[in-house]
Amino acid sequence: MAWIALIVSGVLETVWASALSRSEGFTKPLPTAVFGVALVLSMLGLAFALREIPVGTGYAIWVGIGAVGTAAYGMAVLGEPATTARMLCLVAIVAGVAGLKFLH
Repeated sequence: MAWIALIVSGVLETVWASALSRSEGFTKPLPTAVFGVALVLSMLGLAFALREIPVGTGYAIWVGIGAVGTAAYGMAVLGEPATTARMLCLVAIVAGVAGLKFLH
């Protein structure tokens, strides 16, 4: 259950980071509300997961999911460049996160 909570929390990190971008400095109410709710739920899920998963492993995986998800969102939705170098860096993050999970 802790691993599921950690993965969902990582996805929620992507949601709050994307909503933060869309809130334009907290001037748009809907993205600001989505940011706040997703942030709180993401932190609660991370806290729950860290009861069973070591903090170094859990935090690195949470950040990795959020970083890759946010970068993918930026490329897919916001028109950020999807260069070979960027894609290779994202693959390296995924490989590191997977390594942490399997070496746990």
